[in-house]
Amino acid sequence: MAQGVGGQEFGAQEFGFVYVLGSDGAGGYRTYVGWTLDLGQRVARHNAGTGAKSTRGRVWAVLYAERLPSRAEAMSREWYLKRDRALRRRLALVAQGLG
Repeated sequence: MAQGVGGQEFGAQEFGFVYVLGSDGAGGYRTYVGWTLDLGQRVARHNAGTGAKSTRGRVWAVLYAERLPSRAEAMSREWYLKRDRALRRRLALVAQGLG
């Protein structure tokens, strides 16, 4: 099969991931929700300071992740998780050993 940008094979099944990251820093504990095709690489980019602007300058850990059958489904699920403040709060408390 032919390969595209980043080594992604054309025609290959393209799973998507949605994830919640957590970080404890000077401004308190924060969570971040995103989606990606390569979870390990994406978390590494966040921790290297080359991810989303709001994640720079912190060390992030994966609190929660789901693998979904497609990029579109991962993007849709991200929309819901970004708005689920109760879930993000519970994940943050568990990560801090308070839940």
